[in-house]
Amino acid sequence: MPRPHADNRTATVFQEAARQAMERARRRTGALTDAVDDAELVRQHSALMSPLVWDLAHIASQEEIWLLRTVGRQEPLRPEIDDIYDAFRHARADRPQLPLLAPAEARVYARDVRNRVLDLMERVPSGEDPLTRDAFAFGMIAQHEQQHDETMLATHQLRTGAAVLEAPEPPRAFDVPSEEVVIPAGTFTMGTSAHPWALDNERPAHAVHVAAFALDTTPVTCGAFLAFVEDGGYNDPRLWTEEGWAHRVREEWTAPGFWVRDGRTWLRRRFGVLEPVPLGEPVVHVSWFEADAYARWAGRRLPTEAEWEKAARHDPATGLSRTYPWGEDEPTPEHANLGQRHLRPAAAGAYPAGASAHGVRQLLGDVWEWTSSDFTGYPGFAAWPYKEYSEVFFGRDYKVLRGGSFGTDAVACRGTFRNWDFPQRRQIFAGVRTARDAGPR
Repeated sequence: MPRPHADNRTATVFQEAARQAMERARRRTGALTDAVDDAELVRQHSALMSPLVWDLAHIASQEEIWLLRTVGRQEPLRPEIDDIYDAFRHARADRPQLPLLAPAEARVYARDVRNRVLDLMERVPSGEDPLTRDAFAFGMIAQHEQQHDETMLATHQLRTGAAVLEAPEPPRAFDVPSEEVVIPAGTFTMGTSAHPWALDNERPAHAVHVAAFALDTTPVTCGAFLAFVEDGGYNDPRLWTEEGWAHRVREEWTAPGFWVRDGRTWLRRRFGVLEPVPLGEPVVHVSWFEADAYARWAGRRLPTEAEWEKAARHDPATGLSRTYPWGEDEPTPEHANLGQRHLRPAAAGAYPAGASAHGVRQLLGDVWEWTSSDFTGYPGFAAWPYKEYSEVFFGRDYKVLRGGSFGTDAVACRGTFRNWDFPQRRQIFAGVRTARDAGPR
């Protein structure tokens, strides 16, 4: 994401960045939906997820509503489908019963909207409208599409049948100097008031004092989590919250999602491939309940959201907060496992170039990391451009995840980006990193 310029080229720079981000998102949307036939597109692979064809048309509907109608003030193309693709009107489990656009029709609609949007981008002024300043609305839509692309990738993980997605293997691990990093007590700047495409829940920047704590240098590995499984962690209610234990019993969890035991060996199913659980890779598909229980078993705890962000962004040499753990440079394949470049987390210890100023690795990409924090607004929060993006989810029902996964695109992944979900969810690409108190407050 480009930084603001001091001259009149700024608007053009941001528009070009938005165009590239939107085109990258659309290529990914096409790859995810073209990988299966029409029958698979309209099928609901899990009650937790929409049919893939719903996501495809919803992406286009939101693009039309926000860019063509709101920014471009154009007449609606398909007003009769607004209700069908309103995510707040219909639960995911109910969407297959709606009169959805057929795959071919959804593709035509998405293509028509995008062509009109590209034409609009050539004509819309940046001006003082906060929706168009720094191409915010276009960046917002690029982020929205990539978020649904990650959701569709999770749907691919839930579908049965042969593998249809391909990607190269991620890079190897590098040695880490220590298992944990101690972050000294002190105040840092959390959130942002400056990033041009930051969403409302990332704003505003504010000072937060964080007591000294220690954080795992890398995410918890499958091997470490397997020790918890083999030690009876799923059978010990003392390690679980009351709600978490009730959910574990009801769902009969005995291991992370998609793990199956084959004799004395643990296997996992990954995008249609059954393979041995990779012991050196970050564990994925664990709920907040499982992450919290694991941390208790390990004699540690989940980090707070503020602790996670300080470890990721604070530069002790300057006292400033970085956009990314490594600095201000845009993410590259050397920094982090992002954008569905690979179809799995990289081994723990990979990406030394992506380490934070404190030396913590793999804070962006690989797996979303659960924090102990409920999802709430920052001091001075203001819902914008619509309260349904963040505000309606505030409260104790949702836990915050940070850092992105291998399925998260760089446009929707930065040190301030916040994700949230129910604590029982584990179809998402979520893992765990633990913390502990470490001295003076």
